[in-house]
Amino acid sequence: MVRKPEKQGRTALNAVTKLYREVDGLVNRLSRTHADRLTCRIGCISCCLDSITVFEIEANNIRKHYPELLKSGTQHQEGACAFLDAAGTCRIYEHRPYVCRSQGLPLRWIQEIEDGRVVEMRDICPLNEEGSPVATLDAGECWTIGPFEEQLSSIQHDASDGLMKRVVLRDLFDKKNN
Repeated sequence: MVRKPEKQGRTALNAVTKLYREVDGLVNRLSRTHADRLTCRIGCISCCLDSITVFEIEANNIRKHYPELLKSGTQHQEGACAFLDAAGTCRIYEHRPYVCRSQGLPLRWIQEIEDGRVVEMRDICPLNEEGSPVATLDAGECWTIGPFEEQLSSIQHDASDGLMKRVVLRDLFDKKNN
């Protein structure tokens, strides 16, 4: 059965919303676990970079929820995310992309190195380093990079007949007003 593009788009946006809810639940748990070390607060824009790209399906989610902002809103100055306001607050926070949802947390991922070995890598925002070294944390105390990215990739793949197009967040704004 071939899905109509409009229904296919709604299904994909619903899948993205469901993924965001699941991510937010896990992020909230990890944020409580690491509350003493996390310095990320409103106005901290260290991770809010200009070069962030998202899958087209996430861009469509932003387009759906913020058409007026995209049409007539002013972008934040270059160098930081276009969606920040003058005070450094995210104007699309409720519907922000996946990549923005786990920022600041201790991260872990599996990587194959040159000799073919697979190793676990870890990192954390330098602003949040104080506390137990991330290398000593239990795996469950870290955000694991991979599983949700794969789910999001699958949603994009299914919604676009295999086209894995990515969009720079700044490019979502109407060029006439910026």
